[in-house]
Amino acid sequence: MADDSRGWEFFTGFLIGSAVGAAVALLMAPQSGEETRALIRERGEDLRTRGIELSEEARARAEKLAAEARQRADELEKRGRMAFDEQRTRLQDALEEGKEAAAKKRDELLSRLDAEKTKRAT
Repeated sequence: MADDSRGWEFFTGFLIGSAVGAAVALLMAPQSGEETRALIRERGEDLRTRGIELSEEARARAEKLAAEARQRADELEKRGRMAFDEQRTRLQDALEEGKEAAAKKRDELLSRLDAEKTKRAT
């Protein structure tokens, strides 16, 4: 129960402090309300303009980075294709060499077999 009372005391103190602070700010302001509103409006327009400029700069950077990323991806794709084609060619060459070696070995074995048959027949 005591904690609940302390919360209300804090909230009441906060509201009173805010009201006093606002009153002091109005009394101590170096310019009139109209001048203050004009200054706020001017700064708001400046911030809006700056925000537009920053968003345009960010968009331009993003477009540039996207173009660079596309270019790099294209280069990597091209390199990958070249490497793949090179490996495929090597594999095909190795297969052909293997087939040729197997055919040569088969022919050697068949000629030995024929020689042995001829030798035994005589």
